[in-house]
Amino acid sequence: MLKPYLTIAFSLSCLIQILAHDPNAPQGALREFHLKNKGHIHGSFLMSRNDSVFLETHHGHVKSWPVTAFSQADQRYFQEKTEQINAINRRLEAARNQAQVMPYPENQSDSKHVSAWTWLLWGFVLLCMGAAVYLVLQKRTRMAFATFLAAGAVLVSFKSAMVDKLFSTDPIFMDSAFQPFKPHVKTHWDNNWFYVESNGIPTTHPMMAGITKWQQQVPTKQCYLGSNAWQIPLNPMLADTPVPVNQQHFLRGAVAIAANGIPIFNPYTNTGIDAFLDGQLDQWGGHCGRADDYHYHIAPMFLDTQTVDILPIAFALDGFAIYAGQEPDGSPMQPLDGNHGHFDALGAYHYHGTPQAPYMIGKMVGKVTEDSTLQIIPQAKAMPVRPFLQPLNGAVITNCQPQVANNGYVLTYTRNGQTYQVDYSWTPTGIYTFNFVSPTGTTTQTYNGHTPCDVPVATNDLFEQKLGAVVFPNPTSGSITLKINESFANRPQKVFLYDANGKQVYQAQNPESTLELHGLNKGMYILQVVFEHGEISRKIAVQ
Repeated sequence: MLKPYLTIAFSLSCLIQILAHDPNAPQGALREFHLKNKGHIHGSFLMSRNDSVFLETHHGHVKSWPVTAFSQADQRYFQEKTEQINAINRRLEAARNQAQVMPYPENQSDSKHVSAWTWLLWGFVLLCMGAAVYLVLQKRTRMAFATFLAAGAVLVSFKSAMVDKLFSTDPIFMDSAFQPFKPHVKTHWDNNWFYVESNGIPTTHPMMAGITKWQQQVPTKQCYLGSNAWQIPLNPMLADTPVPVNQQHFLRGAVAIAANGIPIFNPYTNTGIDAFLDGQLDQWGGHCGRADDYHYHIAPMFLDTQTVDILPIAFALDGFAIYAGQEPDGSPMQPLDGNHGHFDALGAYHYHGTPQAPYMIGKMVGKVTEDSTLQIIPQAKAMPVRPFLQPLNGAVITNCQPQVANNGYVLTYTRNGQTYQVDYSWTPTGIYTFNFVSPTGTTTQTYNGHTPCDVPVATNDLFEQKLGAVVFPNPTSGSITLKINESFANRPQKVFLYDANGKQVYQAQNPESTLELHGLNKGMYILQVVFEHGEISRKIAVQ
């Protein structure tokens, strides 16, 4: 007698899980496209417009090229894909005209998607409750119990599916936070992780000056690339019990990654000391670890002035965003909970940085895995080139100047009224030379280490590097703002917006920095911004 009820519960729970699939997940098969100049691009076809083709690279970036730049085989592929899309659109348009109804947006919102199934869910639950009451009155307690089980199974399944959707993070939004620091920082993602690549050296501020308690470590390039990139979960899950970021947890490795690609460690060092209060940090809240790896120990609040106010300054390794002194909507920061953050109006959690302890994260709200060495895993690894040294009492760092060849630094410090330097550099093959300069002479040490790493910059990224363009908010509900590097003299000349089928839905000549896009159907669009000497393309989500 239990089988009909259990079958209904199982079937509906499976259906809910299927419909909880994210419709905004990347689509289109990845393939290798060949350029006539012998280069190649690994990505997926988005659309073809006039004489240009738009591709999404395997890093998740949207790029456009002239169709004629590709091999004949690829040009035929683009034509076939375009014809397929046009044929589908013609059939849809004919069907809509025949039915004489307004087309419903193909990329319908998750809120409508969830709402319909919420009504179905509660209808089913109420039906089960009514049936259970009837069965109890009829003294058929076993069947009543089975009915309660069926309702409970559906509720649990629905909650699991919808919570996963609620806390999934849009990778396009995450990517916008790192955009001002590209191409020195690179990002890409898959279904589960958002990856951040860098060489561990900040490009927008100096390092080390102001440290009064020095560990004798100096900045070197790190290889946070490829399989050693930083990983942020795209589907964070709330922990049953948040784990405190304190002297007992997360004492090694990073707890977050800043928008400029620099890792952020626990405020407490591996000896349990507040690094900021102890004088171990420079003017920007960072210093070097035992592997000569530069990292922050407090929230890099200054990044808020180098990016857009309403974008995060970092992301915790549990998957939740970290903001500075403003909320995501630009309003002043609201009171913080014991974890040093709060939920926003839409039910998503985020942290805030502050100048006072705990500076950024009081407790890890999201689920993380801590290994036996007290660090979060997965964790990118720093690579030392020499044995670590001991603290040098009385030393105060006054400057850290890059070498002329950009292959090292000259770090200057004072001690007991005298000036000292560490003049060090590296070769492309990984030979590191350290000259320790004192008033009484110079001592030289040489080490064979890893090859110095840099984030690869493709030729077609050079224009974007100079431009430093950021498009926000993304996703948007009606307007977007284009912010470019203030030192870039050229203003945008034209702006085009295309829907997912390549149809132009918006254009503007000499546009203002803010574009009003009200009235568009929900879905994915391609924004093309044309300058005098180049252009950029961005994928825009309209909610």
